[in-house]
Amino acid sequence: SLDRELLSVANFHSQTLLFLKKLPRYFHIIEPILKKNNIPDDFKYLALAESSFLDKAASPVGAIGIWQFMKPAAVGCGLEVNAEVDERFNCEKATQAACIYLNNSYREYGNWTLVAASFNAGTNGIDKQVELQDTKNYYDLLLNEETARYLFRILSLKIVMSDPEKYGFKIDDKDKYPIIPLKEVKVTGPVANLANYARSLDINYKILKYFNPWLRQTYLKNPFNRTYVLKIPETGFRKFDFEDQAGSQKGSITKEGEK
Repeated sequence: SLDRELLSVANFHSQTLLFLKKLPRYFHIIEPILKKNNIPDDFKYLALAESSFLDKAASPVGAIGIWQFMKPAAVGCGLEVNAEVDERFNCEKATQAACIYLNNSYREYGNWTLVAASFNAGTNGIDKQVELQDTKNYYDLLLNEETARYLFRILSLKIVMSDPEKYGFKIDDKDKYPIIPLKEVKVTGPVANLANYARSLDINYKILKYFNPWLRQTYLKNPFNRTYVLKIPETGFRKFDFEDQAGSQKGSITKEGEK
């Protein structure tokens, strides 16, 4: 079973190279949250297996974000999910919610392998099979193909990501995507127009939504005056040119006549 997943990870070169480039940006967020909540560090590879570290990952059945939470589970673990705000897309908050889910599962099953399986199949699905087959050992359970492969997928990602050169992947640290320095901005009231608000922060709408994908609309009504924390790049990390009032664009990437 492990060999099957290793063959897949080790030979899907473009995807595995992309994973290796992405790891610093996501692991530096996920690792300390797992540690704080006494979750084994290996569970960072579960997040990679779930979403391929796609910020806007969404499955056909409605699983969302880095940890691929369904709405009921997300809300049950303290995330806000509505038409304007979906914290399943917030990496820090979703990771904290995942820790709640994982620790609850560990209290029920008493071993981390079955906890990982329950994250894929749901606790109800695992409970049914545990009772039917009279074992809490993941390796002894006959499960559906996806869940049966799930843990080995996570293990194969860990094995290859931990020693990529052994599997033919040579990538220098300078070629990995750098950790972008961010600062926090608190919002305590409504924002009528996020594009205008972004400009007031000396960034643009695209960058605001890129670093805060949990904002699901072009506005934030915030009827209960909750405090939201936005993440934006540190001042000077990237310069922006905005259109002037006449609509002419300054600092265009291309000159007239160029493609």
